[in-house]
Amino acid sequence: MFDIVNNMNSLISNIETIVEKACRSKKNTFGYSAWTHHIAKVVTFSKQLADMMHADSEVVELAALLHDYASIINKDFYQDHHVHGAHLAQQLLEKYNYPQEKIEQIEHCILSHRASKNIKRETIEAEIIASADAMAHFTNIPSLFSLAYTVKGLETEEGKVFVMEKLERSWKKLLPEAKEIIKPQYRAAKMLFNNH
Repeated sequence: MFDIVNNMNSLISNIETIVEKACRSKKNTFGYSAWTHHIAKVVTFSKQLADMMHADSEVVELAALLHDYASIINKDFYQDHHVHGAHLAQQLLEKYNYPQEKIEQIEHCILSHRASKNIKRETIEAEIIASADAMAHFTNIPSLFSLAYTVKGLETEEGKVFVMEKLERSWKKLLPEAKEIIKPQYRAAKMLFNNH
């Protein structure tokens, strides 16, 4: 059985290393900023929310680390990275003999984290991952423009619309506690887009 005390820190450290290494890879279309400007922020926000809401912190931290892993390792997975990511998380965590019940919780968090997909979040941990993902969008809007213009190759106005719509979807999926934390950034983004 999984030795929680001794293996949890080691498991999280190993998963963090795997994901960060994938972000550094030349195969990663999104560049290393996927780690520095998004995944690391999602981890921070998810841990903060898990603490505030008394959620399962290990499920939340592992799901946060792995929520975009599929699109990092294979750009063809981007459209359905939530589905591929859940499957990859299961494969990866099984190698560490992580408890199946917890793997299923992590899979659900990853599967339901996207605002553009209508997948019901059935646990507080899933709500936290979705919120932390959205919060990270507000703390680094330039990375959304990079996604729009560099990765997706959108024209100026198309990119602006893409970013605006992503931010609005992100705001709508936030838990009330997350909205309180990120409200200043949301208001600043609204002002930025309303002035142009």
